[in-house]
Amino acid sequence: MKILMVCLGNICRSPLAEGVMQHLSDKAGLDWEVDSAGTGSWHIGEGPDRRSILTAREHGIDISKQVCRQFKVADFDRFDHIFVMDKNNLSDVLNMARNDDDAQKVKLLLVDKVVPDPYYDDNQFEPVFELIEGGCKDIIRELIRLASLPPEGSS
Repeated sequence: MKILMVCLGNICRSPLAEGVMQHLSDKAGLDWEVDSAGTGSWHIGEGPDRRSILTAREHGIDISKQVCRQFKVADFDRFDHIFVMDKNNLSDVLNMARNDDDAQKVKLLLVDKVVPDPYYDDNQFEPVFELIEGGCKDIIRELIRLASLPPEGSS
């Protein structure tokens, strides 16, 4: 399974989501590859925001070696699932979809809620981490459940 987490700049939310999802999937013994990207190009080649690194570290997750990159159309081919943090990210990524197969891979991380951007408020990094962690746990449960279902058309 290959999963991509996407936010605006790939320095706050999506690096946290990448770190959390990789940590949880590894802990569950799942052979999943997780990456992250941003819809904007401002931070390409940089590391995550220091506050995201610190918040992740406080939960035993090291995201300090991640490198920010921009989402590209080829990501639709590389990843099975693409989870975005908010409705602007959703719109930006869906606008790059080439077809229905691409578009069907894209979903909000929290299904019907957005992950707020903590960039302008130091006090929001922990609540954002908690939202992301909950969303990642839900996704793992759902993907494991779907993988255990018999294929369509079989009895």
